[in-house]
Amino acid sequence: LSLKFGDIGNLKGLVIRFLLTTSYYQLSVQNWFSLHRLQLLYNHSIQATFNATRIYAPASYSYHCEHVSSLQRYNALLIPSSANDLSKLWEVTFTDFQIQGFNIQEGHFAYAKDCASFFSPAIIMGLVMSLILLLVLAYALHMLIHLKSLDRHYECKASPAYFGQMKDNDMGDEKEPLRSNGNESYELRNQQFCKIYI
Repeated sequence: LSLKFGDIGNLKGLVIRFLLTTSYYQLSVQNWFSLHRLQLLYNHSIQATFNATRIYAPASYSYHCEHVSSLQRYNALLIPSSANDLSKLWEVTFTDFQIQGFNIQEGHFAYAKDCASFFSPAIIMGLVMSLILLLVLAYALHMLIHLKSLDRHYECKASPAYFGQMKDNDMGDEKEPLRSNGNESYELRNQQFCKIYI
């Protein structure tokens, strides 16, 4: 599969060539295609060659990846084929890369196999946070199950406390006069205080 860009600056006849292969795997019982090699051609000769790693999909699918690059920060799916050629002088990066070499129907990509792994850093952090929350919930339930009920004992005793004069309309039926030397005082009939033992 060749992408021909023509003349770009000093690069005469720039072409990016994708060498695709297909193989049958008995374990999956289907054909798979893989990007075997990527070549950069200009001035009518091959200037750089990269081996592609981990770029493969079932033959009836397409392959999609956010970045296909020779740079380490993008996981370097393109590896220079030799230390002696000019490949190391090139930095190649494809953004929103999608390719399908076989079984193309009506000029549209088939369902894409994505390069994102099932255990990306975001997914791993989500799993770790879920595990921490589950542990906190389990600890809280454990504490609630083993929480002892509070036994309350009430003990009421008579009080010798003396209460001063109160309003007649509030305590009219609960007071009786105490007469001593002409002064009138009042004392509650039923005086009790309660102690609560927990």
